[in-house]
Amino acid sequence: MEPGETDAAALARELAEETGLTVVAGAHVGTVERPGPGGVTYEIHDYTGEVTGGTLRPGDDAREVRWVPYAEVPRLPLTDLLLDTLRGWRVLPGTE
Repeated sequence: MEPGETDAAALARELAEETGLTVVAGAHVGTVERPGPGGVTYEIHDYTGEVTGGTLRPGDDAREVRWVPYAEVPRLPLTDLLLDTLRGWRVLPGTE
């Protein structure tokens, strides 16, 4: 986050930079802490969001970006911890 930036503004800015999409932040769904390099701990706040415009494209640190049907998500190279966390927050289809 930039100094003085709200979570909603940071979410919109980061998603625009990383995906090319315009997104409006929705409800806060959870917070996690993850270790980073040098003993730093990152506090990550996750929100729902709605795409309102833009064109999907990879950011400068990614090779590709794409929409994936939800049924294929468990087969992607994600950490089990990510899916477990989202399921625990009941934000994935079938976990409402």
